[in-house]
Amino acid sequence: MDRIDLFRIFTRVVECSSFTRAADTLGVPRSSVSAAVQELEGRVGARLLHRTTRKVSPTQDGTAFYERCLRVIADVEDTENLFRQTAAQPSGRLRIDVPGRIGRLVLAPALPEFLDLYPRIDIDLGVTDRAVNLVEDSVDCVVRVGPLSDSGLIARPIGRLPLINVASPAYLELHGTPHAVSDLGHHWAVNYASPSSGRVEAWEWIEHGALRTLPLRGRVTVNSAEAYIACCLAGLGLIQIPAYDVRHHIEAGELVEVMPDHRAEAMPMTLLYPHRQHLSRRLLVFADWLEALLRQDVAGG
Repeated sequence: MDRIDLFRIFTRVVECSSFTRAADTLGVPRSSVSAAVQELEGRVGARLLHRTTRKVSPTQDGTAFYERCLRVIADVEDTENLFRQTAAQPSGRLRIDVPGRIGRLVLAPALPEFLDLYPRIDIDLGVTDRAVNLVEDSVDCVVRVGPLSDSGLIARPIGRLPLINVASPAYLELHGTPHAVSDLGHHWAVNYASPSSGRVEAWEWIEHGALRTLPLRGRVTVNSAEAYIACCLAGLGLIQIPAYDVRHHIEAGELVEVMPDHRAEAMPMTLLYPHRQHLSRRLLVFADWLEALLRQDVAGG
């Protein structure tokens, strides 16, 4: 097997912590992956991986070798594309994953423009509110909203999502309109539980530059943005939501902003990639296009 192919297989095993998952993402049999790693270990004369029934992890030598492999692979790919980048249009397939509402309301309607600009690029679009694993799921790029964990991924900040407080006219007619934080004790909220942790989010607002929180009573708890908005439209309580998410409902008079001087802190929005060394030209042009789209249609100050 070609030496660079061995390096690519080894780095994928390290990133997936599994021979089986690495084989799935590469589209090759597991036996081929195992044989490639054994061949590589024989060539370099060192044990590169700890193998257990549950997990594969790099040895100390394997960790150092992994970093060198990434640099070598990047150099080879840059050399191969040295003249191709200016001579040909970017091509190939990209796997992208974005939050549900951004995918449906913003990205999908704008995709024809991108595909017209780059007719040789195809898109696999994942639309989900769960945090996918870029390496294990073979995803090239994701959009994340909210604080990031220390994942070791390459992060590209896009902007911040302004949050507003809204309710339906029917709810406000029945319960009155809140004007100050002191009014919230007499109101209901549609509670939102994080899909990943199950934790119910408290009501938030910024006061004198500091973040304040208050649990609000609610008879309904949801774990998706679609259900969150639907319950608010049904008059079940107040919600805090990114402004772009309910723009059309406000314009149609189906929802009303309340307490504009007591908004929650805007949420960061970020593009994430697995490794800077692996950024293909098709991914670079898509990331530039997507960032411009989201800054224009979604993100604010």
